[in-house]
Amino acid sequence: MNNKAIIAMSGGVDSSAAAYLMKEKGYDIIGVTLKLFDNDDAGIREKTCCSLSDVEDAKSVAKRLGIRHYTFNFKDDFRENVIGRFICAYEQCRTPNPCIDCNRYIKFQKLGSRARELDCDYVATGHYARIEKENGRFLLKRGIDPRKDQSYVLYSLTQEQLAHTLFPLGGMTKDEVRKIAEEQGFINAKKRDSQDICFVPDGDYASFIERYTGKSYPNGNFVDMDGNILGEHKGLIRYTIGQRKGLGLALPKPMYVCRIDTDRNEVVLGDDADLFSKSLDAYDINLIAADRLDAPINVAAKTRYSQKLASTRVWQTGEDSIHVEFDEPQRAITPGQAVVLYDGDTVVGGGVIK
Repeated sequence: MNNKAIIAMSGGVDSSAAAYLMKEKGYDIIGVTLKLFDNDDAGIREKTCCSLSDVEDAKSVAKRLGIRHYTFNFKDDFRENVIGRFICAYEQCRTPNPCIDCNRYIKFQKLGSRARELDCDYVATGHYARIEKENGRFLLKRGIDPRKDQSYVLYSLTQEQLAHTLFPLGGMTKDEVRKIAEEQGFINAKKRDSQDICFVPDGDYASFIERYTGKSYPNGNFVDMDGNILGEHKGLIRYTIGQRKGLGLALPKPMYVCRIDTDRNEVVLGDDADLFSKSLDAYDINLIAADRLDAPINVAAKTRYSQKLASTRVWQTGEDSIHVEFDEPQRAITPGQAVVLYDGDTVVGGGVIK
């Protein structure tokens, strides 16, 4: 392997510090910023991570490091594989995680292909995760900073991709990364982290989908667990499992979205206790720690990025599916989200919740 690498530079502090660390380790690096969408195309008026200022911040850091910098236009791929999948999921009443698709299809598939075209052997990013090789197999492990660990959104990485990926920040804390940026005089040293989905910075997913598609989604009934009508909803894309706020109903007690019935165009509301479940099935799986699960295993799992790990028993039910049984009932298991399995700090694999 050569020591040439592409470093994905978003204009943020993490990727800037990662670029610095790559250079310090002797890698011949090329800084790359990805143009993923036009704000006007998405109906966005405020500054987001794809703004011109972010590109300029990345260029500033690259110049300070004395490395080449390019901007790659991946808008068509992002529209198809991230925004398109996001909209399709919501239209099917699933709640997707577009960061997972962006990593899978854009940062490690598309950018990995471009890296090979430029004779670069590695793609490096500012993710907080670690890659280690054990017994001839590449393993994905949690970043050491529990507040910033991003292994959950990286579970789709393949052995081939892990072999050609570097995460310079995996063994560091956010405070240490900020200190590097400040010491190097980077223009973005104090820049705040982005919190929302990049193409929906206001968090109003339904309005974004309506603007983007030009479609409207029909009203229907809110019903309780017994089928009694409670009121009228404003389109199924506006609701997700576990939601309590924004229902627009005057109810005698707190009620939560427990199920979305696409056939009847109904949103089913219930008590908090109705949200708990002890099992799930997942499809479109990717296993990292093994080629397949030949027998049931006891591991920890989480079904949302910010969720705490829970003890489970898992077995493979098909070439592309697993079944997960939790020791204790879990709240608001949501179709479209990912379930990711952990053995200690090691990511066993994951899949999309049915």
